[in-house]
Amino acid sequence: MANRLDGRKIAILATDGFEQVELTEPMKALKEAGASVTVVSPKSGSIKGFKHDKPGDDVTVDQELSSADASAFDGLMIPGGLFNPDALRRDQKALAFAKAFFEAGKPWPRSVTGHRC
Repeated sequence: MANRLDGRKIAILATDGFEQVELTEPMKALKEAGASVTVVSPKSGSIKGFKHDKPGDDVTVDQELSSADASAFDGLMIPGGLFNPDALRRDQKALAFAKAFFEAGKPWPRSVTGHRC
């Protein structure tokens, strides 16, 4: 099958307030393509999603951002939502984590319009 991601490790960087479908559907697709997916967050335990303006489901955090190393991953995905991107933009560790992917030339997210996030 073409475009397989077997053996690739993808980090999903998120915190409370992510748009549910923007995390769960890409995560499902990445796993179906053979990637290993790790949800990385500034907080431990779980993070709360939203379905538009209503609370959604919790997603388990696999690794805290404080112990995450961008060099251990092949790509980065950051889901959108009302609160998630704003919270991550104010977090210096999240910015450094995302910047490490950019500087290493590793794949990182694009918005739906095709522009870098």
